[in-house]
Amino acid sequence: MEEEDTQDTDDTAPVTGQDDAGRRWLKIIDQNRCIGCHACTTACKSENEVPLSVTRTYVKSVDVGTFPQARRAFQVTRCNQCEDAPCVAACPTSAMFRRPDGIVDFDKDACIGCKACMAACPYDAIFINPEDHSAEKCNLCAHRLDVGLEPACVVVCPTQAIIVGDAADPQSEAARVVAREPVAVRRPEKGTRPKLFYRGATQATLDPLAARRPAGDTFMWSEIPEGAQRVTSGHPGGGNSSAAALLSYDISHRAPWDWRVSLYTWTKGIAAGAYLVAVLLALAGRVSWTDPLLVWAAPVLAVVFLAATAGLLVADLEHPARFYYLLTRPQWRSWLVRGGIVLTGYAGALGLHLLAGLLGSTGLRQAVAVPGVPLAVLTAVYTAYLFAQAKARDLWQNPLLPAHLLVQAALAGAAALLPAAAVWQHDTVSELGWILAGAALAHLLLVLGEVTLVHPTEHARLAAAELTRGRFRGYFRAAAVLVAAGLAAPWAGPWVAPLALAGLAAYEHAYVQAGQAVPLA
Repeated sequence: MEEEDTQDTDDTAPVTGQDDAGRRWLKIIDQNRCIGCHACTTACKSENEVPLSVTRTYVKSVDVGTFPQARRAFQVTRCNQCEDAPCVAACPTSAMFRRPDGIVDFDKDACIGCKACMAACPYDAIFINPEDHSAEKCNLCAHRLDVGLEPACVVVCPTQAIIVGDAADPQSEAARVVAREPVAVRRPEKGTRPKLFYRGATQATLDPLAARRPAGDTFMWSEIPEGAQRVTSGHPGGGNSSAAALLSYDISHRAPWDWRVSLYTWTKGIAAGAYLVAVLLALAGRVSWTDPLLVWAAPVLAVVFLAATAGLLVADLEHPARFYYLLTRPQWRSWLVRGGIVLTGYAGALGLHLLAGLLGSTGLRQAVAVPGVPLAVLTAVYTAYLFAQAKARDLWQNPLLPAHLLVQAALAGAAALLPAAAVWQHDTVSELGWILAGAALAHLLLVLGEVTLVHPTEHARLAAAELTRGRFRGYFRAAAVLVAAGLAAPWAGPWVAPLALAGLAAYEHAYVQAGQAVPLA
């Protein structure tokens, strides 16, 4: 697909050679008819050449009730073809796009493999193809619809449990069902307005946390995968349903973002905080605009950790050679694109600051601080808006996260500058110690609020439990102890700075990974 075919003002892309004539495709899954034969899964794999270990569609099984009064319920799980698709908004290159006929499709040639679409999808419907390393999902077999054929899953379903039709056609069976019969969608609270409707489905299957996780680490036909980046399906407790429900079969799920994203939030905090803390000390009159701490130490630290941030971002891509697509074909609603622009602007400000040092120009250094301070602030906090686009992750939907990231930047910046101040600017050690102590206290109080307040959703509550008592409790508890050491900075001096930085890194890892640890499907 050519580049001009994948970008327009509303982030949709037309399909060349197709006259949509006002069509709006929708799909019905009739769970009253589904027998759990998995024919749709195998037909989809065959039609779309989906490799092993990943799937565009699959059938989940839930046992509802208790023996001898129990039954097995099925749910065909796939992309929900959302009208307001989070993956489209999050994708930085329009590799995920919504066609004029409503199908959310993908362009593998435009994908950089950032996995932002995976983090954004509330339905866990997107995966990285292990063969071509691009994002992929169900697209209603758009290539078949374009030539007048039904999707492969519709053709093979032996009980006609899958119906695809045009919402604009009153004679369409799918349109008739949606207009006249009770149907449901998955996770309506996310506001994505799905165009995949379920008839006869219940909370036991639609809610990923309704059914409890089976004991013994096994499903009906397979083992439950465990390990790094694995997301275990089912509710770890008794389930979030009024009915007795046991998840009897599901597939393997993975968290999209690994340790590189956790580490990038830490390096970015140091890069933003080192410059920001030094300039604010100068504005407060605590250091001179000609002091080595401000002229050299702060900008050099910021440049080094900003370069590390950029390196981590590129290293996390499945297609690192395509990283320049962020600048050459940007989709402006994506906070990956906006963040890239912020980082580029901040790098420019740091370069001018270093140039002022080489020229010995105090005036230029002060002038650069005018855009430099807001750019440093934006560098620190934009990740909060990136995480907010990840609608799937309730723990990250925190309105205080921008403020918390700014506090973390102050903590990281003061801690990074303290050793340099001990060498070049000893009279600022006390000020930096108090900044570190104050930021550490604010960070610990914000974390305390995060883990003690009642969370608005079961998803967020389980993520917080994983953070404090689950898989990531070791990182979390170590982080609390190490950051608390920063409270002694006014008296202990630079010796506690490495401890505070290590604690912040541990917290970032635990927070990022815990937010992805709750099943979505």
